[in-house]
Amino acid sequence: MSEFLEAVQAMESGDPQAADRILPLVYEELRKLAAMHLAHERPGHTLQPTALVHEAYLRLAGGAAPDQWKSRAHFLSAAAISIRRILIDHARRRNSAKRGGDFARTELDDFAAALPQPREDLLALDEALQRLQKIDSRAADLVQLLYFGGLTIPEAAQTLDISPRTARRIWTYARAWLRREIEGTEPPPNS
Repeated sequence: MSEFLEAVQAMESGDPQAADRILPLVYEELRKLAAMHLAHERPGHTLQPTALVHEAYLRLAGGAAPDQWKSRAHFLSAAAISIRRILIDHARRRNSAKRGGDFARTELDDFAAALPQPREDLLALDEALQRLQKIDSRAADLVQLLYFGGLTIPEAAQTLDISPRTARRIWTYARAWLRREIEGTEPPPNS
C-alpha cells in the first residue's frame, strides 16, 4: 500500500497527525497545478501558488471525508475542484458590483487539458460547466478532471471508471458544448 493511502487510512481512523503527513506527499503536484491555473489568470493576480495550495489543502483536510480518496488521482481531482472553487470565489469577489466589477466576457478559443488558453473568462466557464453538470454530469466531471485537475485522458478515464476511448468521445462533445455555450452560438441546423 502506498504511503499516501496509509496516511488516508490513518486519517479515517482519527489519527490527528495523518492530515499533516498527506500534504508533503502531494505538495509539489498541488503547487504545479496551482501555478498552472494562476499562469492563465490576469497579470497582477493577488493569489500566489503557495497560498492557493494551502487554501485548497485546508478545505480538503478540514471538510472532505477522507474515505473519498481511494487514490492519489482522486485526491488530486478533489484538489483541482477545490482550486477551481477558490479561483471562482476570488474572481466573483473581484468582479462584484460594489467593488467596481463590470467584467467583460472574452472568447474562449479551444482549450486543451494540459495547456488551456490564457485569460479565458473563468466565470463564464464555471457557469457553462454548471449547466453541463445538469444535463450531462459525466461530461462535466471529465472536464473538471482534464481542465482543472490536469489529468490525462487515461487517468481521468480510470478515475471515472470509463474507457479512454469513451473519455475522448465525451471530451470532444464537452469541448464543443462548452464552446457553444460560452460563445453564445447556435448549433448548425440539421439537414
